[in-house]
Amino acid sequence: MIVVVLNCGSSTVKFQVFEMQGERTLATGLVDRIGMAEATLSYAPAGRPAHRESPDVLDHGQAVEQILSILTDRHRDGVLEDRSQIGAIGHRVVHGGESFTQSALITDQVLASIRECVDLAPLHNPPNLKGITACARVLPGVPQVAVFDTAFHQTMPERSYLYALPYVLYKRHRIRRYGFHGTSHSYVYQRFLSVTGAEPKRGLRVVTCHLGNGCSVAAIQDGKVVDTSMGMTPLEGLVMGTRCGDLDPALILHVMGKEELTPAQATTLMNKHSGLYGLSGVSSDMREVLQEATNGNRMAALAVDVFCYRLRKYVGAYAAALGGLDGLVFTGGIGCNAAHVRARACEGLEFLGLALDTTLNDLAPGDLETRVSSGQVEAWVIPTNEELVIARDTARLVVPTVAA
Repeated sequence: MIVVVLNCGSSTVKFQVFEMQGERTLATGLVDRIGMAEATLSYAPAGRPAHRESPDVLDHGQAVEQILSILTDRHRDGVLEDRSQIGAIGHRVVHGGESFTQSALITDQVLASIRECVDLAPLHNPPNLKGITACARVLPGVPQVAVFDTAFHQTMPERSYLYALPYVLYKRHRIRRYGFHGTSHSYVYQRFLSVTGAEPKRGLRVVTCHLGNGCSVAAIQDGKVVDTSMGMTPLEGLVMGTRCGDLDPALILHVMGKEELTPAQATTLMNKHSGLYGLSGVSSDMREVLQEATNGNRMAALAVDVFCYRLRKYVGAYAAALGGLDGLVFTGGIGCNAAHVRARACEGLEFLGLALDTTLNDLAPGDLETRVSSGQVEAWVIPTNEELVIARDTARLVVPTVAA
């Protein structure tokens, strides 16, 4: 079966094509600047040179058409003979609310439930819906599956997901912690079980750290998430590229008054101008911030210090929530490639049985699954593969439908 995985943003569509027999990636790509001047289509067929085009792309429907066009054009290194080869389409959907604890074959009812979650993810669910609608129009009859960022975290107990606000707000407006990056946390947890040979036995305690431009931590026991750092929105938790993470809620009201900010401006401040970028004044990219810190930039060094301290504090807190620690996983661009961040995050956690091996940590290649500890707690670098999770779930849900 050929599965096309789509990740639709407000002005982008990322895509990846899988041959599920052998789980081979046939091609990857990105349509960028949808609805703007100078839209671009980047395309990388497996084993052949990547290339870039500049088509006119006014909306997500045209973006999907451009993707299908290049995938089936042998003169442009297309990997498919015809669009009829596509057996299913998997969509990343950011927010499934409390309606979805796992991926779902898209039906009218599922679409309605995704729309009900728009107010919980107003920047993400609408473009996800546009991608689904566009595919239904361009590829009628091809099954589609929604894979939710929030689903893996729906095992959290009430004590983890409720905020200490009047309970009626939860009942009226679904105010609670949902968590995100669920497909990534799920993937690296399953890979941890595989590479360590660990059984998902009663009591197995693992903390997974997804560290990229967006960052989150999950505490997993017996294969179920018991807590996660992101909340009702992806703003809560760790310091991130441009997001502030945890802060005193009264602080932002104070800043709004002092700076005369509107709610929209305050939201932009916390989401787009804070985090590593806001602290360092240099960049939201950890690579650039680390380089500046090495060059003696005090604010860059301080930004790294705050980032690593917050991460270490969450790992320790989640070890306490789990009653101990058996495994720690780093993934994402920072998690896989920043040995300095991993080392700083593990400092002082030897009392948990976590002993980072300096040599293994420094030599970890980033693109391979690598153990970086020597103590009883197994610490691993495991590259994530969210697209493969989406493709697998899509194939699993569609095959019975096709057979029927």
